[in-house]
Amino acid sequence: MRRPDIHRILALAATTTLLLAGCTGGGTPAETPGRQAEVASRGASVMPFDLERTTHRFAKNDTGGVQTVVADDPRDATQVSLIRDHLTAEVERFRGGDFTDPAAIHGTEMPGLRELRAHGGRVAIDYTPTTDGGRVTYTTADTGLREALHHWFDAQVSDHGAHATK
Repeated sequence: MRRPDIHRILALAATTTLLLAGCTGGGTPAETPGRQAEVASRGASVMPFDLERTTHRFAKNDTGGVQTVVADDPRDATQVSLIRDHLTAEVERFRGGDFTDPAAIHGTEMPGLRELRAHGGRVAIDYTPTTDGGRVTYTTADTGLREALHHWFDAQVSDHGAHATK
């Protein structure tokens, strides 16, 4: 009986692993409807506005990115007010490296979170009210922090599913 070729076995194992990962969308838990429902449930305890009546937008750019939260109906004064109050408070916390709320919603291992917590003022975080909610602009010259912001934005979009866009 012939002994199996170890290289052939390793190649077959690697191919099988890659095929299985491709069939499951990479196996990222954040991409599953169950994960999105879990995040929505946790989000309701942190964010005072109604996720079903609002939309998060995350736009990455060369200096960081822009997060916008808007009421789906711009005439919904209650949602607009809740968004503005929440974002105003979050910006103050984020400036000091306090990302407790995103960690409570998305988990402490959320991509980019560790770096953002340690930004030490190297990310400028500014809030601007909009007619339908508010906008938070993140600006940094630090490429590592910019990448962390981009990973953080991607995780937010993935985790919030239908409640968020790029």
